[in-house]
Amino acid sequence: MDNPRSTLLGWTEQGHLAPEALYPAMVASGALPSRPAWQRSIDRLLLWAGTLFLAASLVFFLAYNWQDLGHYAKFALAEGAVLLALAGVWHQGLERPGGKAALLGASLALGALLALVGQTYQTGADTYELFASWALMLLPWVLLGRCAPLWLLWLLLVNLAIVLYFQLFPGRFLGRLLGAEQQLWLLFAWNTLAQLLWELAARHGITWLQPRWGARLLACAGGAMITALAVLQVTDWHGSSVLALPVWLLWLAACGWIYRRRQKDLFMLAGGALSLILVVSSFFVDWLSFRHGSGFLLVGLLVIGLSAAAGWWLKRVAAEEAP
Repeated sequence: MDNPRSTLLGWTEQGHLAPEALYPAMVASGALPSRPAWQRSIDRLLLWAGTLFLAASLVFFLAYNWQDLGHYAKFALAEGAVLLALAGVWHQGLERPGGKAALLGASLALGALLALVGQTYQTGADTYELFASWALMLLPWVLLGRCAPLWLLWLLLVNLAIVLYFQLFPGRFLGRLLGAEQQLWLLFAWNTLAQLLWELAARHGITWLQPRWGARLLACAGGAMITALAVLQVTDWHGSSVLALPVWLLWLAACGWIYRRRQKDLFMLAGGALSLILVVSSFFVDWLSFRHGSGFLLVGLLVIGLSAAAGWWLKRVAAEEAP
């Protein structure tokens, strides 16, 4: 099916639609948001931004007044913020945007409370345990909330717990078993699995997962990991996994097929093109520096050429929906 915006622009160019009627026709067809739609979008933006700023203000207030506040005042403030946010959830309900934003605020305040407990009583918990405990305690709220930002927050906490564990304890069992490269594999698998499940759930009718920004953020995380692995292999053939390039090529081909043929998404295709440019450029940087000592001009020309080719290809893909 043609894009309504492209169709209306084509009609205007062909003279079938008067230029002064173009804007009303775009609004009526849904190609452009109406005034109520703009108002709803701004309201949602202010709601979520206000929630994040309020949660951040709690953390900064406690940090700035750490010496002046006693233990009871600190805990009363943190626990009161959690209870107040939960009261907002109860009042608004989980089906309304206000209730979901209040639940996000309660989730962030819970993290501040856990950090306060660890800092006040010096429990001996390491940083990764804070994020792991936070993610574990948050999981019931995430399951009940049915809210994309909450799920992304939970996935971020798990990623941070994984990264911080291997940074703090590289000599422990898992640290010895999983070196730096294996940690990239673990993060790639985790984020790609989350993206796959997110996409499948959205395609099977879970409406609150259908906005594309959540899947795109997960794709950026997984794509960054596999791109780093591919760059490691092309710059260090003997010290890295031989599976990196084949898996990267498979990931690149899968992204190209899915997001061009099954569900067209220029953002995902642009991310794949960027990954290709980074890997190819890294190979030539390593090859030229090893053999010729200096080849920055050639590498710069190569990056310009690849970027131009990627832009030309993306414009062709975008024009496929045009009439």
